Amino acid sequence: MSKSKQVVGLVAWLIVSFIAAAIGATASVNAGPFYLQLQRPTWAPPANVFGPVWTILYTLMAIAAWLIWRVDGLRGARLALTLFFLQLAVNAIWSWLFFAWHLGAISFADILLLWTLIVVTLIMFWRIKPLAGALLIPYLLWVSFATVLNYAMWQLNPQVLG
Repeated sequence: MSKSKQVVGLVAWLIVSFIAAAIGATASVNAGPFYLQLQRPTWAPPANVFGPVWTILYTLMAIAAWLIWRVDGLRGARLALTLFFLQLAVNAIWSWLFFAWHLGAISFADILLLWTLIVVTLIMFWRIKPLAGALLIPYLLWVSFATVLNYAMWQLNPQVLG
């Protein structure tokens, strides 16, 4: 694969990942004020932590997908990359469920599905190229934390998050 094709591929994977981020961010326009009005556990991070963390995670996800694409192409890694796209979609919908529509139980179910999809994607990526799987570990750790935070905030705010 030529250098220029690899660069174009990397840019394409970054665009795909950040489109998913933008879809979620659209729902999160008022997330800061909403987050601050919720009862939060003492261990909840400040609102300004989420943006930088997610920027790093989406970048790592894009690089991981690009590495898989470089090894087997879209056809050769069809299942692994389909799972990657699916987890991106489930990730994007979470912000809508929690921040825009205030659906605590459904957002919790969504994040549990997301966690499962990340684990399966990570394993599949690892089998194809261990570095690609390793790049998803921070994402899995953050979503693990976010899952517990989602549950805690849902339980602490039944009047707002149902």
